[in-house]
Amino acid sequence: MRWPSAALLALIPVAAQAQAPSCTAPDRVAVPRLEQPKRGEPVRNPAITGYLLSMSWSPQHCADVRDPKGARDRFQCSGENGRFGWVLHGLWPETDTPGYPQWCRPAKIVPQPVLKRHMCMTPSAQLLQHEWAKHGTCMSPDPAAYFRSAAILFRAVRFPDMTALAGRPQTAGSIRRAFAAANRGVTTSMIAVSADRQGWLDEVRLCLGPRMKPARCKPFQYGAKDGRQIRVRAKPAP
Repeated sequence: MRWPSAALLALIPVAAQAQAPSCTAPDRVAVPRLEQPKRGEPVRNPAITGYLLSMSWSPQHCADVRDPKGARDRFQCSGENGRFGWVLHGLWPETDTPGYPQWCRPAKIVPQPVLKRHMCMTPSAQLLQHEWAKHGTCMSPDPAAYFRSAAILFRAVRFPDMTALAGRPQTAGSIRRAFAAANRGVTTSMIAVSADRQGWLDEVRLCLGPRMKPARCKPFQYGAKDGRQIRVRAKPAP
């Protein structure tokens, strides 16, 4: 696999698709609400020194939501659009400290064509809006360019056999090894693992350098320690 350089990201038109082969974007996407910082959440715009590509395991998200057929989660969790596997949470600019850039510019509503183009990658219009407002505005003045970069990077990732991983006990270290084995040029030190309080895998994050190529995670990015026990929720049958 060849990871795209930062220069190529701005030139390649692409629509990434999550692991739901039957996913078809709706003809019209519900208009999301504007997203703004919560009270006490600061605007930060330090120099960007790297990135995180944060990917969510959809079966775990859908197991946690109160109403899988509610307006917010229906597209992702109702099963009407196939059973999603890995979806993109977001592409996050990072710094050398935990004080990452956020809320860098006022964010208008993401245009309808951009939302529709990426609903099979990030199957929530509100999450797309949130990612643009909180993270994307620190990288580009154009939401289409931000999501195009995220889509190219997400499409470059190869995923391990999640059915096999769900069939036996795992650790954060074994999850890292499985992702590293599936992605040439990626080592376990470049992979962050996140689990919920009950030990269920919810996210895997790929650490990227300033040119958007895989890089060693910083200590505060690494997530669960290698020895932590992790459970992987199986993907529901079609």
